[in-house]
Amino acid sequence: MLELKNVSKVVGAETHISDVSLTLEHGSLNVLLGPTLSGKTSLMRLMAGLDVPTAGSIRFDGKDVTGVAVQKRNVAMVYQQFINYPAMTVYENIASPLRVAGKDKAVIDREVRKAAELLRLTEFLDRTPLSLSGGQQQRTALARAIVKNAGLVLLDEPLANLDYKLREELRAELPKIFAEAGTIFVYATTEPSEALLLGGNTATLSQGRVTQFGPTIEVFRRPVDLVTATTFSDPPLNTIVLAKRGPAFQLDGGVNLPVPAHLAGIADGVYTIGFQPHHLALVRPNADAVAVQAKVVVTEITGSESFVHLDFADARWVMLEHGIHDFEADRVVEVFIDSRHLLVFGGDGRAAVAPAKLAA
Repeated sequence: MLELKNVSKVVGAETHISDVSLTLEHGSLNVLLGPTLSGKTSLMRLMAGLDVPTAGSIRFDGKDVTGVAVQKRNVAMVYQQFINYPAMTVYENIASPLRVAGKDKAVIDREVRKAAELLRLTEFLDRTPLSLSGGQQQRTALARAIVKNAGLVLLDEPLANLDYKLREELRAELPKIFAEAGTIFVYATTEPSEALLLGGNTATLSQGRVTQFGPTIEVFRRPVDLVTATTFSDPPLNTIVLAKRGPAFQLDGGVNLPVPAHLAGIADGVYTIGFQPHHLALVRPNADAVAVQAKVVVTEITGSESFVHLDFADARWVMLEHGIHDFEADRVVEVFIDSRHLLVFGGDGRAAVAPAKLAA
């Protein structure tokens, strides 16, 4: 078990990590999700022992490892820029940490072939990395990290430099690889979709702080604050500031947005309302959905999906629709807000009700 307790890292006048406490269990996959410069790499460097925290403590399996150098820890890392030894074969690349550890030949061969089979590299063991595709090279780096049998494996945006097809292929494989390895995995990404695909647990980061940590789907569906909800939304979370009066939030044009049953107990007042792009639709999805008139700003068509950017009462929204929808700019369209899935945040940015009571 890896435990970070009130860990901070200050460099000069800049706070890179602020008062982070996390507990990561053996056999778990833990995603660090946040935009560039949110603190993901800084936090991983502290976990690895590459940097020393300014305050707080780090424990591994009950032992205080605060300030213990990375060379004295059983840690493996895989970076965005995958690193292999170009003069060695794939077999020797994977075997290198086992040779350094002084393992005998039979153990090395068994572990290398096991990792190669897991990562579909068996047929490439006699080749050099430069003769492989980018995805195969990254799998070689992952295999080397796995055979090290480290208690902690850190992956810092390991798929970012691969093309789309290879990223999708490895994203689908990684959860199975993590499940079989039985160590603590920490995976950093800027992409909410990647966190959802990987599953496990997710810690959302903003400006060096962990805003929420828990099962990935729970953090996505039940954010504790607006910062977490915004971090875990791509395209951006749709938001608007509305006043609640009695059973409804009041929209422009005399339109009322019914307060969902799970929010019935909140007081009247001003709130920030949030909803995901796929909870805005051209066709009424259910009886609870409310129609509003919004102006089209621009439409992005990806082929299978359309992202329609809308202007409503000075709020900029994005609607995600399946198929091709080629709207002209400035056209007014009727769209439906699915009120069952509203996220509601108070003036302090915190969720208006306890996370366990928020809509799925």
